[in-house]
Amino acid sequence: MEPSLGFVAELFAHALSYWWLILIATTIGIIIGAMPGFGSANTIIMLLPFTLAVDVDVAMIFMVSLFCASQSGGGITSILLNIPGNGGSAATCLDGYPMAKKGLGQQALVLSFVASQVGGMVTAGMSIFLLPYMAKLAYYLHSVEMVVIVLFGITLIASIASENMLKGLIAGGLGLLIGAIGADHIYSTPRATFGFLELYDGVPLIPVLIGVFAISEALIMMESRSVLSEEGLQVVRRAGWKETLEGIKWAFQRTWLMIWTAIVGLIIGIVPGAGASIAAFVAYQQARLYSKRPEKFGTGIPEGVIAPESSNNGCASGDLIPLLVIGVPGGTTAAVMMIVMTYHGVQLGPRLFIQTPELGYGVFVTMLVAYGVMLFTTLPLTRYISKLILIPTAVLAPIIIAFTMVGSFAPRGYMFDLWLTLLFGVIGYICRRTGYNVVAILIGVILGPLLEANVMRALRISGNDPLVFFSSPVANILWALLAISLFVPTFVQWRKNRQARSTPSKTAEAI
Repeated sequence: MEPSLGFVAELFAHALSYWWLILIATTIGIIIGAMPGFGSANTIIMLLPFTLAVDVDVAMIFMVSLFCASQSGGGITSILLNIPGNGGSAATCLDGYPMAKKGLGQQALVLSFVASQVGGMVTAGMSIFLLPYMAKLAYYLHSVEMVVIVLFGITLIASIASENMLKGLIAGGLGLLIGAIGADHIYSTPRATFGFLELYDGVPLIPVLIGVFAISEALIMMESRSVLSEEGLQVVRRAGWKETLEGIKWAFQRTWLMIWTAIVGLIIGIVPGAGASIAAFVAYQQARLYSKRPEKFGTGIPEGVIAPESSNNGCASGDLIPLLVIGVPGGTTAAVMMIVMTYHGVQLGPRLFIQTPELGYGVFVTMLVAYGVMLFTTLPLTRYISKLILIPTAVLAPIIIAFTMVGSFAPRGYMFDLWLTLLFGVIGYICRRTGYNVVAILIGVILGPLLEANVMRALRISGNDPLVFFSSPVANILWALLAISLFVPTFVQWRKNRQARSTPSKTAEAI
């Protein structure tokens, strides 16, 4: 069934009647999203008694609002402390933190919130009216297509390595090697586990994320009295409502960037297991490649904050589409939501939209309302949140280490993960001090296992025929887009360099 405008308006009014619950859920979600290791899935699991006790529509309003807010909240610590709240906000560190160090933390937070909320609203609105068609995308994206999509994200390593190609590729290679630790995807043969049973499922992402970003950044902070320079401190202290309005202006000057990167996130999110990490890195890489000033990425520009945050939140709608349409959760949080819905007797799949369409479409209408509520509640707070960076590092660094160590322990409850976090903290610190990019390591750790799993699965199905990667029309289109993404910017840069070399000679001839 395709929803009519009247039906959507009824769902909108119903969701809006629970504005107080949405406000509570989004507040919890933003706080949880800003704390590395405390994901939305863990929070919903802790609150299961509440979601199982209330009606299913109220439970879904609460869970969906919390999920959306946690996606947005991850950008706060990424920008102010260079510590991503979740894997999807890791790419935000590349430009968000440099902006904060310039004293533009408030504007960067505004960019993050506006991009998150606009991206989320665009994809939620698209999902409501295009759900029957978008659900079919999951049937066309198999292992072969996923290999190319993951390669889009991995090519970001080359972009990051542009300043020092050798060090960037070494860091990316190290990340890929770390990602290969664990049981083999086909035969379950342990690799480089050193006898530790805790590594048989692979190196857990949270300890790596917290170690290479949070712990190493805290160690770097201890070497100076403040994150900001004296000039940056003065800028932050003087900041007021003008900076918030300036950030809003910068964001809406790049409306098209917010829209198309959100759609990228939506498409990638529809594929079960893909996740916000891939969506954010792919969006950042594509925004950089097609930018008029790609050399500025990584130095602290608005586009570098908008692209990953919009895509990260666009992915939220995509995560829930396969859950509702085919009964397959797109991520961990969606899996927890499936448990709650099943407990309440909801039948997922095509029948959901025949028997209880108000619940299926109501999820995306709730998203629309939740992002709208956040847009008006978070922006006034950026003026005060940005002051966090003024805390002296002697106080800030121990707090970061204490909170993030708890966050690394929370997901699995193993002491082993705490030692792993400290080990990656030391590795991250050494990499930062010697000029190796920690983001390149993280890209390898996140995307390496996904690439290997899909490559091995495709080869296994095809009888080890490498031509299988060019056997699908969709895959061939993606290969062509990947080639264009890599070679067109290189060609444009070559032409610019050639024109720059020819200009002095023409000037000399004229003289």
